[in-house]
Amino acid sequence: MEMENRANFGYMGRTFSDLSINDSSAFSDCNSDRSGEFPTTSSQSRRLLVACTSGNSDELIRQLVSDLESCSIEEQKQAAMELRLLAKNKPENRLKIAKAGAVKPLISLISSSDLQLQEHGVTAILNLSLCDENKEFIASSGAITPLARALKTGTPTARENAACALLRLSQVDENKAPIGRSGAIPLLVNLLENGGFRAKKDASTALYSLCSVKENKIRAVQAGIMKPLVELMSDFGSNMVDKSAYVLNLLVSVPDARTALVNEHGIPVLVEIIEVGSQRQKEIAVAILLQVCEDSVTYRTMVAREGAIPPLVALSQSVTNRAKQKAETLIEFLRQPRSGNAAAAALPLPEHQRCRYKRPHQCMRL
Repeated sequence: MEMENRANFGYMGRTFSDLSINDSSAFSDCNSDRSGEFPTTSSQSRRLLVACTSGNSDELIRQLVSDLESCSIEEQKQAAMELRLLAKNKPENRLKIAKAGAVKPLISLISSSDLQLQEHGVTAILNLSLCDENKEFIASSGAITPLARALKTGTPTARENAACALLRLSQVDENKAPIGRSGAIPLLVNLLENGGFRAKKDASTALYSLCSVKENKIRAVQAGIMKPLVELMSDFGSNMVDKSAYVLNLLVSVPDARTALVNEHGIPVLVEIIEVGSQRQKEIAVAILLQVCEDSVTYRTMVAREGAIPPLVALSQSVTNRAKQKAETLIEFLRQPRSGNAAAAALPLPEHQRCRYKRPHQCMRL
């Protein structure tokens, strides 16, 4: 497994140790079970309430773990549901439940053909994975492949929670490559493209974590991630511009990702972000374009033709030194093309590379 550290980037005597910007507020960790409480009988409600509010949950946990292996699907459902709620509502129960032997039987439920039982299994594993001490044991117990399958076969809630569980497991670096090999990445890309807002958010967060590994970047590009990323970045009402741009910033260190970005008409979208995005969005768009343009005169010419220089000049007046330096460096790239490409810069763009996402009045060419 090759973990990629963001390399130093230098140009015209300037060095940037990191092309990223603070992502702590762009991504929020997937939290525990968000599907609400479940209808239970009054005696069951009292039992759960007592267990969640007292320190004496051990006996109940042992009984529920035993019920997970019952011959009755209904008993399994009830036990898995109660364990997911115990793990959701009381953090100290997460380690207790794992130590009581719940992990392996819960993982087996993830492969159930009963969708509700599968959802309970997925979400209970998610809630247990919120405890750092459980992550390695959950992964080593065989959870990764069933969670990846649940991204395809589960209910909408199960898919979202499977993405969150894989995110949690990927926070252990050694799990990133196995998750990539499990087939999860194309399914996360599909969730990013076709899921609802919560699913898109969960998928982008999981992909951001997984794509710190080079082989997973390649898998994501091969799975067609560029199309949904560019579409989400072009939609300022999606609330996904920042998250998509951060994922893209990781990916463009891979040459095939830069090619895919251009083919999906991503350059006009990035220029529009520099024109009208928030300060943070502008800065991350510039960071992406710096990587795209670093070794390609062709891409520099394309960016210049999209009208990038005026908004970059405006950004270079930024109050933050980091944004100012990045903008100035990209301007230097665009104003000093190499290899005598001035003639090429005068040629019109091919039809398939012309603006697709920008509003007509913003399709400015230099």
